[in-house]
Amino acid sequence: QVQLVESGGGLVQAGGSLRLSCVASIRAFNMAAMGWFRQAPGKEREYIAAISWDAHSIYYADSVKGRFTISRENAKNTVYLQMNSLKPEDTAVYYCAAGLWVAGDSSPDFGAWGQGTQVTVSS
Repeated sequence: QVQLVESGGGLVQAGGSLRLSCVASIRAFNMAAMGWFRQAPGKEREYIAAISWDAHSIYYADSVKGRFTISRENAKNTVYLQMNSLKPEDTAVYYCAAGLWVAGDSSPDFGAWGQGTQVTVSS
């Protein structure tokens, strides 16, 4: 059974930073691709970042590129999302996801999600 638990959300002023963490109870975490999604009120879930098992492949949505950094620490079964220069439009519930990234595919195939952590950016 896969369990993903996010933490690190909160309230921050525009221009500030937050670091989200996601601890995954996956037997083969070091072989799993990990990603982050977010969903703002009234909007569809947005795929914003992903990292392959070996960190050699990384994806960012245009909306966060240059401001957010995804990383992972396989020894701790943890993936991070460092968020800098936050904007009010970054306000959303942020979800961690786990899946497989097959070589040659443009993005991972995610099969598990966490419960989410709220990020609120005030103007």
